[in-house]
Amino acid sequence: MRRTLQTALSVAVALVLVAVAAPPANATPPNIPSYSTAVSRLAALTVAAESHQSTYDRDLFPHWITITGSCNTREQVLKRDGTGVVVNSSCYPTAGSWYSPYDGATWTDPADIDIDHMVPLAEAWRSGAWAWTTAQRQTYANDLGGPELWAVTDNVNQAKGDQDPAHWKPSRTSFWCTYVRAWIQVKWYYNLTVDSTEKSALSTMLTYC
Repeated sequence: MRRTLQTALSVAVALVLVAVAAPPANATPPNIPSYSTAVSRLAALTVAAESHQSTYDRDLFPHWITITGSCNTREQVLKRDGTGVVVNSSCYPTAGSWYSPYDGATWTDPADIDIDHMVPLAEAWRSGAWAWTTAQRQTYANDLGGPELWAVTDNVNQAKGDQDPAHWKPSRTSFWCTYVRAWIQVKWYYNLTVDSTEKSALSTMLTYC
């Protein structure tokens, strides 16, 4: 009886220690499809060469609009995806931490965080958004309902620029499965095209799932 009680206490203590030692969960954007769904949606995408590159202008995608109260889209993502986030009356974070899944870094200064468009605005433009209305582009640039907006290390986002997965991938290969599923979802949801090298890269990245 005593040995059983001691064993139970040891297990309970171990579970508490594991719970204390475990890192806090980090939020991710919603509606990332499963592997099988991503495979079928990739197959459904139209393959076409990119176009209208010379007419792209970032201002054609009105972004960081007010979402609620004094919070704009960027601030909403910081609140959504951070841990222990506290904001002031202007919705600027005064405390919190942010884990960047692209490179595995954690930051406590929001100035070190960029909000990345999974499928960059210029890439979307070249893939069909050139034909959208301004209202449609605003919706896209501020989309909180899908896996389009990610809080990531600023210089990593800057290194990515407007490149698709054929030319840039996160340094953490363990994140490639999530990255490719999110990318495919955005392209599929907005009926954007993929070029042939992009599709090949996406297919390769799916093998990491």
